[in-house]
Amino acid sequence: MGESRGELLAWINDLLQLNVTKVEQCGTGAALCQIYDSIFQDVPMARVKFNVNTEYAYLQNFKILQNCFTRHQIERSVPVEALIKCKMQDNLEFLQWTKRFWDQYYPGGDYDALGRRKGSGAPPSSGPPAAAARTSGAGAARRGTTPTTTSAARPMRPAGGGAATSALSQENTQLKETVTGLERERDFYFSKLRDIELLIQQAIEVDPKVDADDDGLVKQIQAILYSTEEGFEIPAEAEEGPVQDDLETF
Repeated sequence: MGESRGELLAWINDLLQLNVTKVEQCGTGAALCQIYDSIFQDVPMARVKFNVNTEYAYLQNFKILQNCFTRHQIERSVPVEALIKCKMQDNLEFLQWTKRFWDQYYPGGDYDALGRRKGSGAPPSSGPPAAAARTSGAGAARRGTTPTTTSAARPMRPAGGGAATSALSQENTQLKETVTGLERERDFYFSKLRDIELLIQQAIEVDPKVDADDDGLVKQIQAILYSTEEGFEIPAEAEEGPVQDDLETF
C-alpha cells in the first residue's frame, strides 16, 4: 500500500522546500521534474515553470520529465494527458509510484532544491537555504526530516507549549485536506452511479419489457444500485415505489 496524501505532501514540501497543499498540484509537472532532479541532478530546472496555470505550460514541463525518463531508460510511461487534468486519483497513483522509485534510487546526502530551481519561476523560500536547513551526511536514513519553512500550515514552532499548538494545527490542516479529498471522491462515484441509473430509466422508457424480466440485466443492475449495507434503513418514502427523478438515490 502506498503512502497517504498527507505523507506524500509532507515529503514533497520537505524535499523541495515548496508549499504544495494538494496532490492535484503535481499535475503541473513542475514538482515531479524536481523530484527526479533530486535523483539524477541533470533535469534542466531553469526551463521548468512553477507559476503556471495552463495545460500548454504543463505539457512543456512534462516534456522535460519525459526526456529525463528516456535519458535514464525508465520504462514507466508518464500518463501526461491524465495528469495535466489535475485530478486527484491519477496524480496520487503516479506520485505514489514516484515515491517508491525515489526511495530506491535517491543517492542520499543533501539536495539544494532552492539552488537547483533558481530561475525557474518558483516562489522563493522565506526560510534558510536548503543546504543549511538539512543535516549533512544524513543520507537516505534521514530523508524528509527538515520542515518546510514556506508553508502557512507548517509554521516555525515557538518554544515551550507552542509546539503542541503547532502540531495540532498541522494535524487539523491535514485532516481538512483528507476530508476534502474524500468528498471529491464521493461526488465522483455518485455521479457515475447516477449516470448509470439514468441510462437504465431511459432504456425502460424505450422498451418497458426490459424491466419485466426478473432475471434480466436491468434487474441485476438495479439490485446492485439499490442494495444497502447491513444496518442501513431505507427512508419510508423510498419503499413506496420506484425512485423519482427529484429524489436522491444514494
